[in-house]
Amino acid sequence: ELTRGYFLEHNEAKYTERREKVYTCLRIPKELEKLMTFGFFLCLDAFLYVFTLLPLRVLLALLQLLTLPCCGLGGGRLLQPAQVCDVLKGFIMVLCYSMMSYVDYAMMYHLIRGQSVIKLYIIYNMLEVADRLFSSFGQDILDALYWTATEPKEKKRAHIGVIPHFLMAVLYVFLHAILIMVQATTLNVAFNSHNKSLLTIMMSNNFVEIKGSVFKKFEKNNLFQMSNSDIKERFTNYILLLIVCLRNMEQFSWNPEHLWVLFPDVGMVIASEIAVDVVKHAFITKFNDISADVYGEYRASLAFDLVSSRQKNAYTDYSDSVSRRMGFIPLPLALLLIRVVSSSVKIQGSLSLMCVLLFYFGLITLKVLNSIVLLGTSCAFVKDANMEEKLFDPPPSAVSSQPTTDKAGIPLASVSPQPVYVAENTTLPGATLAKSDSDTFLTTPDEEDDVIKIINTDTGMDEEVLARRTPKKDLLEIDRFTICGNRID
Repeated sequence: ELTRGYFLEHNEAKYTERREKVYTCLRIPKELEKLMTFGFFLCLDAFLYVFTLLPLRVLLALLQLLTLPCCGLGGGRLLQPAQVCDVLKGFIMVLCYSMMSYVDYAMMYHLIRGQSVIKLYIIYNMLEVADRLFSSFGQDILDALYWTATEPKEKKRAHIGVIPHFLMAVLYVFLHAILIMVQATTLNVAFNSHNKSLLTIMMSNNFVEIKGSVFKKFEKNNLFQMSNSDIKERFTNYILLLIVCLRNMEQFSWNPEHLWVLFPDVGMVIASEIAVDVVKHAFITKFNDISADVYGEYRASLAFDLVSSRQKNAYTDYSDSVSRRMGFIPLPLALLLIRVVSSSVKIQGSLSLMCVLLFYFGLITLKVLNSIVLLGTSCAFVKDANMEEKLFDPPPSAVSSQPTTDKAGIPLASVSPQPVYVAENTTLPGATLAKSDSDTFLTTPDEEDDVIKIINTDTGMDEEVLARRTPKKDLLEIDRFTICGNRID
């Protein structure tokens, strides 16, 4: 036992693979943060759009409506579809802001502060789930409103009307903004608690997320969904921390010394969020044998959205494409920030108005600069990924999930939204499944029908039965994230 030798080179392939796994885990933080940084500025661009360019676009559209009797109709539309969507967004923001003015933030704060720590922890978890569900369904409500308002007149009307859709959208944005306000208030209570126990419990909730996701089976498309959800979650947390700092600074009469008191807690929350994301993605890629280079593909897919929204054949606004991809809807978050800033900062006198105007011009400058840098970076990502030819393709059509029949009239298996995984060493009695290598590719859809050979024990003949399997989704076809185990429906 003391002198026995062994040679690792006799199993060179195994140990080389183990070393590569270590190198992959070491590369994950850098590649993940590249994706997170790019996604953060994408969300920031869509968020700043609500404050800067959207009011200007609404004013231009309304000005066009007012000058219509002087200029004449000319046989065209009153407004272009994009202008109609902008006006609807503007009206939604104005109505929801007027409704939010009746919500008392101070009373909500004291109501939440009077609850026990465990109850607040449960409430915060419920709010996170509700926020994801609201985001998933909210974009459908807004899309339905935009399409109902801009649908060509010659098409057969099969909807309930623009006004009911508009009221549904107003109700959704208002309720989502209230939900985010309760989240921010709960976080504010955690910051102001003396023993910091609530803040510690809420931070530990991030580490529970590792247990819920690391030990699941993930494919590259599912990991893309999770990455988009993490980007949205991180950006939303930054805005919530900004709201908490604004409310605390207002309570201390904008004393800059109190800001240094808040910094350690803010840094602790941000550091825990980054650490959880790094650990989670590192072990997911390790357990599922996914290379760190996949995050470059994710960046290229996000960049493709930005570049395609600048094309002449674009069919959506860029902020809407970010909403669909990441589940990030900027309207409720922007509404809450406007409500908090307007109640925290008092504007009195011409000097204050001048400062607000200069601040607005600064926001526009930041938005334009951010858009220019993002567009140049996105073009480089799309070019490196050889995705330029897809820019001029028509938008991907929805794949029907209805059961179909083959030539003989026999109904084929319907598409199941839940993927079924079969172990490689599992053998089915009386059946042999044809193994396909297409699972190793990320964006290769399986167009062909799989052939299942069933051996007839009576005749000894092989019978071929066609069964349709779920086609793999291209990264560009993935629309919005789902909460149920990060599945792709």
